[in-house]
Amino acid sequence: DLLTMKEYHCLLQLLCPDFPLELTQKAARIVLMDDAMDCLMSFSDFLFAFQIQFYYSEFLDSVATIYQDLLSGKNPNTVIVPTSSSGQHRQRPALGEASMEGVEASLFYQCLENLCDRHKYSCPPPALVKEILSNVQRLTFYGFLVALSKHHGINQALGALPDKGDLMHDPAMDEELERLLVQVPGLVNSVTASPEASCLPSRTPPRVGSPWRPLHHSRKVDAESDGSTEETDESET
Repeated sequence: DLLTMKEYHCLLQLLCPDFPLELTQKAARIVLMDDAMDCLMSFSDFLFAFQIQFYYSEFLDSVATIYQDLLSGKNPNTVIVPTSSSGQHRQRPALGEASMEGVEASLFYQCLENLCDRHKYSCPPPALVKEILSNVQRLTFYGFLVALSKHHGINQALGALPDKGDLMHDPAMDEELERLLVQVPGLVNSVTASPEASCLPSRTPPRVGSPWRPLHHSRKVDAESDGSTEETDESET
């Protein structure tokens, strides 16, 4: 389940052809945290990082500005909320940041608390932000983004994705897939014989109670209703 940033962006374009590349890049940087944007990422890591960027994009642009101001010693009370274009440059801190201790967590939280009070865009619940920052003394900007993406409470507050352990578990979708496969005779055999079969749930051969049975019965009834004495050989299907 490892794909590159460009491949994940292609998947997003299947849903929205003009989906902005910048948002995909920002999500990838949360996972990679370096300039190797062609590295492989797991689906779950990318998806939860993407969720944070998708819902809190404008908020995180402002957080990036606050973080840079704290690093440079500026007064955080005079932070200017960046535009989308300026946020693009602010979002990527200096390459040397990874070796720094970051900023003081308590001061960082005070700035974010004020930001949440006056921010008109979506923000993470302040109580959960406080919970994240109360566990450390200092942190980097990307350390904060990683903590947001992995926080169980924030994922629940958004309510868009299941828990990480249940991400690939979807009984309703499995049932729908089974129903669609049944409607196309011969498809299951051809699919399970292909190399991609490992991506599908395991299936047992048709039995008496199998959903394939109604298809065989309907063919036989149709032949009898036409007055034909020829019976359909089920083995042909």
